Amino acid sequence: MEPVKITEGVYSLRVNHFNRRLFDSLIPLPEGTSYNAYLVKGSEKTALLDSADPEKAEVLFDYLKGVEKIDYVVAHHAEQDHSGSIPLVLEKYPAARVVTNPKCKEFLMTHLHIPAEKFTEVKDGDTLQLGGKTLEFVYLPWVHWPETMGTYLREDKCLFTCDFFGSHLATGELFSEEHVVYEPMKRYYAEIMMPFRSNIKSHLEKLAKYDIKFIAPSHGPVHRNPKFIMDIYRDWAVSGPHNKAVVAYISMHGSTYMLVNRLVSRLQERGVCVEKLNLDQLDEGRVAMALVDAATIVIGTPTVLTAAHPKAVYAAHLANLLRPKAKFVSVIGSFGWGGRAVETIAGLIPNIKAEVLKPVMVKGRPTEADLKQIDDLADLIAERHRTMSVPC
Repeated sequence: MEPVKITEGVYSLRVNHFNRRLFDSLIPLPEGTSYNAYLVKGSEKTALLDSADPEKAEVLFDYLKGVEKIDYVVAHHAEQDHSGSIPLVLEKYPAARVVTNPKCKEFLMTHLHIPAEKFTEVKDGDTLQLGGKTLEFVYLPWVHWPETMGTYLREDKCLFTCDFFGSHLATGELFSEEHVVYEPMKRYYAEIMMPFRSNIKSHLEKLAKYDIKFIAPSHGPVHRNPKFIMDIYRDWAVSGPHNKAVVAYISMHGSTYMLVNRLVSRLQERGVCVEKLNLDQLDEGRVAMALVDAATIVIGTPTVLTAAHPKAVYAAHLANLLRPKAKFVSVIGSFGWGGRAVETIAGLIPNIKAEVLKPVMVKGRPTEADLKQIDDLADLIAERHRTMSVPC
């Protein structure tokens, strides 16, 4: 493997993991992922920005086979898919210093047992001179760990953002194409960044002062159109929800399915965009992506032993963790003799600051009167959505 030139003296050492299908034993990776390190060569010093997951360390070192000296290893984030090979890099380049912020230093000492004397600490706005290449360190906490930072290469207007603006996308293309990268980026944002929307808003404001030509994240391709990237993040993280309802459901004997189909049909007739998700074939990433823009979340569940179906419980728990910007929530479903399915779901979503619309729970197979309640719920959702400034 040879380092791939981004611009003069700046190289990508992207380690693709095409066949990885699960991240953190949780997140599906339909298009694999990559672990991106970058090499910045000045006239006097050389810096390696991040490393790679230890599982793929041999690829990283194949890139480095012709690099005689590394003076600095910049650690943007302590999670092991970025930092895990740093101890191996230090074995190969024992004179190298690990450059990072105090919080990341603490984490790297804890997680990787890197000794304190190997570190050079930097504050927000500090710079490091490589000889014709100036690295400026930019604190970006909580995207998605508290110690995360980025690096701005002043002369080349390149912003290295670690997980920020990343995508789980293994590809041989150095630069992203908007129509290709949009969905992997949205999936990545939904699964990892969405709980930190307030931090992202402030970081976008902070980065607005920089003249950026390239955005080089730690997962996925490099971006040559920073405006496109910033704009879609503003839409996802800052703007209000769209005129969209997510109906996530599971049905056992068909009763809940009847309610779901009636609701979806009536919402569409009233001009509300709907994403219908069958939780029987749960893709956590697909659920997360659907929640990014939604104004309303409806959980459809039958009752199992007096409580909500376990798959509906999991979906509600997932939504609560991701903290989407939805304004309204409701529950529809069925029961055989009794139960507390609505209470189960309601207790699982305290982080979603939304108005609870009247649930519809029916006994047995829905009657016309039950379906009329669904029609009323559709009317209520459509009425609430008239305040949505963003179309579907």
